[in-house]
Amino acid sequence: MDIFADLLMGFSVAITPINLVYLLVGAMVGMIVGVIPGFGPSAGLAILLPVTFGMDPIGAIMMLAAIYYGAMYGGTITSILLNTPGESATVASTFDGFPLAKQGRAGPALVMQAAASFVGGTVGVLLITILAPLFSQVSRSFGPPEYFLLAFMGMLTLIVMIGTSWRLGVISALIGFALGTVGVDLETGQGRYTFGSAELIGGIYFIPIAIGLFGLGELFYAFFIGLHRTGTGGIVQYDKESRFWPTADDWISTRWTMVRGSILGFVVGVIPGAGATIASLMAYSTERSLSRHPERFGKGEMAGLVAPETANNAASSGAMIPLLTLGIPGSASTAVLLAAFLLWGLRPGPLFMEQNPELAWGLIASMYLGNMALLAISIFAIPLFVQLIKVPYRILGPAVVVICTLGTFSVHASFIETYLMFAAGTAGFFMRLYGFSPAALVLALVLGPLAEEALRQTLTISRGSFMIFVERPASLWIIGITVALVMLLPLLSQFGKSADAAEKAGS
Repeated sequence: MDIFADLLMGFSVAITPINLVYLLVGAMVGMIVGVIPGFGPSAGLAILLPVTFGMDPIGAIMMLAAIYYGAMYGGTITSILLNTPGESATVASTFDGFPLAKQGRAGPALVMQAAASFVGGTVGVLLITILAPLFSQVSRSFGPPEYFLLAFMGMLTLIVMIGTSWRLGVISALIGFALGTVGVDLETGQGRYTFGSAELIGGIYFIPIAIGLFGLGELFYAFFIGLHRTGTGGIVQYDKESRFWPTADDWISTRWTMVRGSILGFVVGVIPGAGATIASLMAYSTERSLSRHPERFGKGEMAGLVAPETANNAASSGAMIPLLTLGIPGSASTAVLLAAFLLWGLRPGPLFMEQNPELAWGLIASMYLGNMALLAISIFAIPLFVQLIKVPYRILGPAVVVICTLGTFSVHASFIETYLMFAAGTAGFFMRLYGFSPAALVLALVLGPLAEEALRQTLTISRGSFMIFVERPASLWIIGITVALVMLLPLLSQFGKSADAAEKAGS
């Protein structure tokens, strides 16, 4: 009953007029971010985070979260109409989405992807409602040793998921850790790598690095691979089709696909480092293996579109569990969301839901409303997003640079942070070009200082002994889960890659 009471209280917070406006704006912006090829939710969040300065914390968090899960809805529109995924989590949606469009069924495909996204997102939020308080209750017994191990687990699982480029992932993470050491040592009071700059005494701020790496870096890379020269003549003209709405058979044949994709996506989303991309590829592969007609997949099978769509939206909801209850981001997007929390002096963790019930439950309630809004927007605003796809990069690019620059400078009116943003943008481009991981760098920059503080507190408690990590039951559980994930995640990653490779070979 407490959950229902807390959820009702959350709805009372979320349905205020101003918060509903923020929610709708976030949903629309998230759709736009998802529609633009080459950008993803992390880039969109990093660019738009400074825009929320001055807003009420609850409204700002609701808007940023809507951008995060709204991008999952938008990314599929280009997958279906242009055979170009808006971001990596919608790659699997191209396998059957574009063939459906070529068969003259773009309208039903767009409606079904919106419905599947709504089901996946809503099931994910339902599971958050039930499980987040339980996770929060369990994690209240955690101390500094457990927090250090959780930060370590978050980084380790992300590096493992990078797969064949794990060495580059480790290097990326080490760069992030190194940047996180800049500033004043909290114990000795001595400056570390500040080079006499008063602006670096407080450390390297997270925002300019994230904006540079994800905003400018992705933009530079999009220009490098020639997206600015990509024409839009390949867009399927869905408005000329005779039937826009799905048939009864489309709904009946995919009803269990939605259930399986939602549950699988949520479970994968909760695992730090796994993410929506792996969830969508796993859901697609699972659905094909369970189908009575696997030969239809890749040729315009509706279940092949519905499975990854439910999974990637449920995964984005699942990723909120470790963020809200442990304060550990499992992906680059949730790392930017964590930065937003910290920006307003809020520290997600075991006591977050107890100490900030209005914000926590208001955010969860807003996700129910956001998914309903996104369902309507996804279906009835498709013509608007098709027009957005046609905006050339020569117009989009300068606009992004201006927004990034103004957004970074507006934080602290600091020229050094603006220079750091441009340096991070250049570094982000080369990291993308040579296979390094901007996500690992950003996560290390966020988790590094947290891990350092937790480790120092742990060693102070234990008087320098590392045996404290194996003497506490909670620590032993986290170590066991970390070992299991390190062994399991490469198999999950390989499972998803196999589905991707099989589909490419088939096409």
